[in-house]
Amino acid sequence: MKRMTCLGIAWEVFKMTIQTEQPKTINHTHLTQQDRNLIQEELEKGSSLKRIAEELSKDPSTIAKEILKHRAIRASSSFNKGRNSCKQELTCRKKDVCPGKRCTISCRFCDLCNDHCPDYEKEVCKTLKHSPHVCNGCEKKITCRRERYFYNGDKAHKAYALSLSESRAGISLSEGQLDELDALISPLVNLGQSLSHIFLSHKDKIPCSRSCLYHYIDASILTCRNIDLQRKVRFKKRKKASKRIPRDYKCRIGRTYADFQEYITLNPDVPIVEMDTVEGNKGGKVLLTLLFRPSRLMLGFIMPHKSSKCVLSVFEWLEATLGHDLFLKLFPLILTDNGSEFLNAEALEKAILGVPQTKLFYCNPQASYQKGAIEKNHTYIRLFLPKGKSFDDRSQAEITLMFNHINSIKRDILNGNSPIDLAKLLLPAEALKKLGLRRIHPDEVMLKPDLFHQ
Repeated sequence: MKRMTCLGIAWEVFKMTIQTEQPKTINHTHLTQQDRNLIQEELEKGSSLKRIAEELSKDPSTIAKEILKHRAIRASSSFNKGRNSCKQELTCRKKDVCPGKRCTISCRFCDLCNDHCPDYEKEVCKTLKHSPHVCNGCEKKITCRRERYFYNGDKAHKAYALSLSESRAGISLSEGQLDELDALISPLVNLGQSLSHIFLSHKDKIPCSRSCLYHYIDASILTCRNIDLQRKVRFKKRKKASKRIPRDYKCRIGRTYADFQEYITLNPDVPIVEMDTVEGNKGGKVLLTLLFRPSRLMLGFIMPHKSSKCVLSVFEWLEATLGHDLFLKLFPLILTDNGSEFLNAEALEKAILGVPQTKLFYCNPQASYQKGAIEKNHTYIRLFLPKGKSFDDRSQAEITLMFNHINSIKRDILNGNSPIDLAKLLLPAEALKKLGLRRIHPDEVMLKPDLFHQ
């Protein structure tokens, strides 16, 4: 009896859970490029439209319409070129269907008769007639001799963006409305009146917005021209201000240059490492550079783009490669600038272990001279990678080779020694080996881009 009572209570709780459970809401926003790429990935896995719809919080019919609208036909593989596409290929025994041409082989082995045979019926795959309407997840998509349709997320989003742009472009007024608008606007503009004054005086007669009037005149749709607008010919076209993401400078609290000077006063023996980035062209790969002040030894790491996430991944790689103790011995204190890629100070200081291990400090704004050693060393990088030249073709092995040559240059400031020579005295040999650093013979040092083509 006690057991039945427990089961009864459990059943009531289960029913209450079902009754109170809210149905999953459907997202009615437009599909994004990320959504379309997810659709492509799921189709290639063989997922159903229902599963894809649940993943994107959409209705299955929305996914089906998206696939049917943006799927694209792809030509058959070279293996199937010239194959007959008729539905009756296997049973056909016809010959000499093509006019003016006598063949000794059956038409079933040729595709030239498809345009002439009265009984020709195109063979269509059953998969294309029902869900998922494409061949992305089909196991026979490579050798199939039928027409094949594929869905590509990137191409689908480009087509969507183009159709969206075209739907919003052009003129929404009829030819009669444009004539009436021109008869009203142009004579008043010729009198020297501004569009603002005309619009406010005849707002009830103008079937468009004030900005549209400027667009119509700029596109020479109306009789009046830009030169007839007194103020427009006197002012240059305004430049749109770039949207800057506000930076969070809370990370500078306790990490300013004044804090740095105080710290090294209390800890005069701590080695200082300067950090910066070197850009090629905008949006491409960048170099993360690290310079050891005592020896002027410089390290460089190629990153996909300029972001705090990429910098953090380099730190994690360094700690994993060197080991925690050796990493902390090499990088106890780092001085850098206020670039957005370095503002995640707390994560950079903790790296892999999640506990503070490296001290990070920032120079004063617009004071790159406070880490002048690394700025000076960047001039050597420009001998190989000129300013504005893309780094996208460079690999980490090539970057390491470049820095081996840079670190082998003898310097007056080092009393005729090279950075790698001093590094062998000041840094653990194990660290240099793990980082792939080696000395280049003075007569073999090359400071030209030809180094990458040897």
